[in-house]
Amino acid sequence: MHGSELSEESVIYLGCAGCDSRFEVRVMKLNVLCIGDIVGKPGRRVMAEKLRLLVEQHDIDCVIANAENAAGGSGLTPQIYRKLHHHGVNLFTLGDHTYRKKDIISTLETCGDIARPANFSQYAAGADCGFFKTDKGPTVGAVALIGRMFMKPADCPYAAIDRILPKIAAQADVIFVDFHAEATSEKVAMGWHLDGRVSCCFGTHTHVATADERILPNGTAYISDIGMTGPHDSVLGRGKESVLKAFRTQMPFSFEIATGDVRLNGIVVTVDSITKKAEHIERISIEAEFEDATNYDGDDGRVEYFNNTF
Repeated sequence: MHGSELSEESVIYLGCAGCDSRFEVRVMKLNVLCIGDIVGKPGRRVMAEKLRLLVEQHDIDCVIANAENAAGGSGLTPQIYRKLHHHGVNLFTLGDHTYRKKDIISTLETCGDIARPANFSQYAAGADCGFFKTDKGPTVGAVALIGRMFMKPADCPYAAIDRILPKIAAQADVIFVDFHAEATSEKVAMGWHLDGRVSCCFGTHTHVATADERILPNGTAYISDIGMTGPHDSVLGRGKESVLKAFRTQMPFSFEIATGDVRLNGIVVTVDSITKKAEHIERISIEAEFEDATNYDGDDGRVEYFNNTF
């Protein structure tokens, strides 16, 4: 973690050698909260319970959340998108379950704050980046990418980010990349690929937070996975018993959402909006006050009882 001698908003005076003229540059320090995969009703409930307080405590300027597991553990619905927005989420990223709830497609096609993986087909519904203008002025861009190791086929994430970065940089002052991937080697490699080109590259998908947060040499904040927002008395947010039965018998069992030990996991990153470099990264984990009595509600849409994927 890195500190800074500048305050949250400082003025630096610049001039040229041999002349009297000078001008001021306002240095804005942006605090960005990135929230790990929101899983089902328990994950949504801890967001409603804790997010606004967390924003206030850390003086957050922008909240980015991976919401691809928010509806019944798999997918996102328009009503959940609106409620998470109401709770304080500014930008949404998605992953391999982007289209699991087909009614989200109209939201993907009309809203500018939600991004499906940029290395999906060019014909796939949705945008490859979402944008949010902070109250301080600078605009944050959030890109979603999906990995290829142990995942379903997708276009090359490295080629995709190389292609779209110039366009995004013209619209955003700072850029955050959510790399939704299984293999840590693929995530670490992406961090090095983007070092100095984006403000932060964070991993999602595994639902398990890693302890490798750092600032890379050229100023990019990096962590392999920011963890899960949902029930941790579980197997990646699903009931332990059904997952164990499936693993032991190789038979299909429904992986229902668990309800115990609910936590909000993520990272807070501080970025200098002038240099676009990260100055601080830290992991956060906030426990919910109480346990859900039920694991689904009407917002989850049709529950896929024979869904045995994470």
